[in-house]
Amino acid sequence: MPKPLRFIILTIVAAIIGSATMIYAQTNKNSLQKAFKADFLIGTAMNTAQIEESDQQSITLIPTEFNVVTPENIMKCEIIHPQWDKYNFDLADKLVAYGKKYGIKINAHNLIWHSQLPLFVKNIKNADSLKMFFENHITTIAARYDGKVYSWDIVNEALDEDGTLRKSIFLQKLGPDYIVEAFRLAQKAAPHTELYYNDYNIEDPKKRAGAIALIKKIQAAGVRIDGVGIQGHWHLGKVPLKNIEESIKEFSALGIKVMFTELDISVLPNPLAHNTADVNVQAQNSATLNPYPTGLPDSVKTEFTKAYTDLFKLFLQYKKVVSRITFWGVNDAQSWLNDWPIKGRTNYPLLFDRNAKPKEAYYKIIELAKQ
Repeated sequence: MPKPLRFIILTIVAAIIGSATMIYAQTNKNSLQKAFKADFLIGTAMNTAQIEESDQQSITLIPTEFNVVTPENIMKCEIIHPQWDKYNFDLADKLVAYGKKYGIKINAHNLIWHSQLPLFVKNIKNADSLKMFFENHITTIAARYDGKVYSWDIVNEALDEDGTLRKSIFLQKLGPDYIVEAFRLAQKAAPHTELYYNDYNIEDPKKRAGAIALIKKIQAAGVRIDGVGIQGHWHLGKVPLKNIEESIKEFSALGIKVMFTELDISVLPNPLAHNTADVNVQAQNSATLNPYPTGLPDSVKTEFTKAYTDLFKLFLQYKKVVSRITFWGVNDAQSWLNDWPIKGRTNYPLLFDRNAKPKEAYYKIIELAKQ
């Protein structure tokens, strides 16, 4: 197909999709944020195209459905701080402008994480140099967006599965108090911003115990921590409702907010020996591990709907202490689970399908909010 003709066709298709989304937003009397307005914030993760409003499917959908957003990648260190003396604030500033335009809160993500670090950080050998980077990075970025973002994930995924501290470059060179220090620096630089710890699998008893100990250590140091984010990357048929409920109780007993920050439910077989959300883990593909390339069977759709319904029943039961539910992506086509832990699979983990159309689970959880 000639390039000019292909461009015209793609433009027409994009316009049709955009119009369909606009009509949906205008005619749909319900929305997630409206339904749960009295209960908790409803959020989504945004990619670059959505922040720049070049993704036609999301232009109207995001402001209609969500009242808080988290950037998927653009505020992670490798993008926002690519070189020792260079910061790239362009996309983060666009996100702030987006939030102001639509009246949407922003949860900034994240300041300190062992993954997605720029090469210069990975190559730091000297502890004093890493400490200088650590302090400059947190202070510069947190101060720039203080009062412009609602909250920050200060430290992300600092724990191993057994609840001990992950052997990251920060632990190895700065010692076990680096997390307390990260919150201390952020508290000083961003006094008008809520400060959170965020991790996956911390609903599991062992890892939960480690997270609780970590939070207590921050509090004992007289440093502010406002909330904990349980990521919520779960698998169909294995959503640990009992552990989730116990986590809500135990974390909220610490006097902090409890959030579910990266919610999705994978419907595909897990090729790993255990549940994890470590982005550095990869597995090999096979037909048996990608069983639904063209769509889900009705039985799986029914199970998927029930899983989300059961989850939101639990969230609503604890709405006095659960402050936010954020989905990790807007629709199935965007989800990171299409390429992790295996590249090129077709997953269906979110409430909106690949055409940004709401699924049955969407309507079922909105019904719950009305009860």
